[in-house]
Amino acid sequence: MIEQSATSLGVKYKRIVLKLSGEVLRGKSTDPIDPAVLERICSQIKEIHDLGVQIGVVIGGGNIFRGLSGESKGVDRTTGDYMGMLATVINSLALMDCLEKMGVTTRVQSAIPMNQVAEPFILRRAIRHMEKGRVVIFAAGTGNPYFSTDTTAALRASEMHAEIIMKATKVDGIYDKDPKKHADAVRYDEISYVDALRQRLNVMDSTAFSLCLDNHVPILVFDLNAPHAIRRAVLGEKIGTLVRG
Repeated sequence: MIEQSATSLGVKYKRIVLKLSGEVLRGKSTDPIDPAVLERICSQIKEIHDLGVQIGVVIGGGNIFRGLSGESKGVDRTTGDYMGMLATVINSLALMDCLEKMGVTTRVQSAIPMNQVAEPFILRRAIRHMEKGRVVIFAAGTGNPYFSTDTTAALRASEMHAEIIMKATKVDGIYDKDPKKHADAVRYDEISYVDALRQRLNVMDSTAFSLCLDNHVPILVFDLNAPHAIRRAVLGEKIGTLVRG
């Protein structure tokens, strides 16, 4: 039912994993979560939900706490990573609350058991939620330290047989060098996994990228702040940079 409606509306990708950094929720505010930014992101998610797209979301926790930065402040890396996982749960609950208020049925599934606030991650249940038109937010990373939320997105996309990972960022794609430092930086419309590795382009961390490469999951990197960016992406418009084999 969902796939038929999505196809009839010209949607290119019927099941996606949307990867968001925690920092995007901060916006220009000093608060970890800016309500206006949260609402804007959820409005974009609702747009594609209304097209019939099956959506899984992975969001980072860097706006609250990041394990790697905690290590530099004397926090044990393993402890810091667990703190970061809990930060992703906070962000996931914020997304869920906002989406539900917009009329989008949403479920949070956590890789760390916390039954009072989220479902446990169960693959078949997550797929069933998607098939019923519910947005599923995957919280608490993989449940293990030393793995990033990029790796979580790659893992969940592989498990869900998602057609693509849409990595929403603050830049409009992948460049051959840092566009903030080099005026002559060139943006790629499309690049292969091998070329991205060869040029050491910072698409995702190495573990996440290897998962995508091995499981043939394409990655689309695009600017979340562009108008209707996620909708344009699922409709197959030329936006951002596509990484594939």
